Amino acid sequence: MWCLCVAALLIICITHWVYRWRNPRFNGKLPPGSMGLPLLGETLQFFSSNTTHDIPPFIKLRMEKYGPIFRTNLVGRPVVVSTDPSLNHFIFQQEGQLFQSWYPDTFTEIFGRQNVGSLHGFMYKYLKNMVLHLFGPESLKKMLSEVEQTVFATLQQWSFRESVELKEATAKMIFDLTAKKLIGYDSAKSSENLRENFVAFIQGLISFPLDIPGTAYHKCLQGRKKAMKMLKNKLQERRARPREQQSDFFDYVVEELQKEGTILTEDIALDLMFVLLFASFETTSLALTCAIKFLVDNPLVLKGLEEEHEAIIKQREDPNSGVTWKEYKSMTFTFQFISETVRLANIVPGIFRKALREINFKGYTIPAGWTVMVCPPAVHLNPAIYKDPLSINPWRWDGVETNGASKNFMAFGGGMRFCVGTEFTKVQMAVFLHCLVTKFRWRPIKGGNILRTPGLQFPDGFHVQIIEKDQKMQKPGRCKGMNMVVS
Repeated sequence: MWCLCVAALLIICITHWVYRWRNPRFNGKLPPGSMGLPLLGETLQFFSSNTTHDIPPFIKLRMEKYGPIFRTNLVGRPVVVSTDPSLNHFIFQQEGQLFQSWYPDTFTEIFGRQNVGSLHGFMYKYLKNMVLHLFGPESLKKMLSEVEQTVFATLQQWSFRESVELKEATAKMIFDLTAKKLIGYDSAKSSENLRENFVAFIQGLISFPLDIPGTAYHKCLQGRKKAMKMLKNKLQERRARPREQQSDFFDYVVEELQKEGTILTEDIALDLMFVLLFASFETTSLALTCAIKFLVDNPLVLKGLEEEHEAIIKQREDPNSGVTWKEYKSMTFTFQFISETVRLANIVPGIFRKALREINFKGYTIPAGWTVMVCPPAVHLNPAIYKDPLSINPWRWDGVETNGASKNFMAFGGGMRFCVGTEFTKVQMAVFLHCLVTKFRWRPIKGGNILRTPGLQFPDGFHVQIIEKDQKMQKPGRCKGMNMVVS
């Protein structure tokens, strides 16, 4: 008899727990939605893959069912998902007041507990100013010629190959350039392959957080561990033998660490370096790969780019001189194309914040402590905002300011956490496009298909043949597929 009582009590407890999971306590009216399965929530559905540029099915289906603001549960946390431009803008504007930056515990493990994205208040502003020392306009003006030389030399190297996988090749180019400016790292002279650790890291970054040998997440953590060890060794070497003049960001960091009363610690500095190395090359290489794919599919856009950059060269006294800052700032159509590329690519599928106190918006209550996920793709691909949103149309940006964020454009974040590396990304993309369309042609060979899980990937790569314009296009060898020459 007592066994039946225990079993009945257990069933009641489980039923009550499941009910509380699905109907959390709150004041007011929660956004509609489902909390999914206990503990797991709707995590598996969120990570399910899709192969389109459209709004992720997980988001789109729930928008159709519940509206632009709905609730769910991801990785054991209650989440309010916002596809509403007004709420998104409100969240960004209330950073530090009603909301603060938040990442899942798994992200914190990956990026480090002292990473810039997880810090707040004065410390965040302090690190942001440090980053602007590297990526601010004055530094980028000095860096412009080096970026151009690196891009042109790289494109020339590619032109001797039968095929180049763009995502991997552009990632290596950008990583080598950024690592040199950050820590003085030269892959050609180093016995250690720093980027190899980041490749392992990236493969598991947006994956199910299962830390078991063999899983992508486990490999991700191991990649971080090895990369951090290399960065720590390099920083300690630099601190032991500081240089009189700054030649890279590490020199600046060492100076900050040596200042009396500094709030910078070695752990914070290393996490900052790690995040900067990752953010600077992975997202930009994805954007560049998407950009070239869009140009292959849209000859009119390519023509517009060629006309703009050929006009820049014609206006020079010396056609062979490098890109000037004035010329860079004049690349209006190029910036429109970059904005259109990142709008459609949606490299960042979600931006997370945490509610610091209970918030009421449009009749719904967001409880204190809950996570809010701003969903850029749902805004960028909204047909009520962008006509024919799945088409690439740089001309839609005529007369539109794209240097910052807005309610309808948040490819680089928003509010006080607007990405400080945005201008550096634009410099690299604009200079790459300038060199490519004025000096080279290319032929798509194979690949170019995308996969979102929910982050953007090119599972088969995007293989192209590059050649200088004054040489003949070679046959693509054994590679079969697209044969269109883009010039």
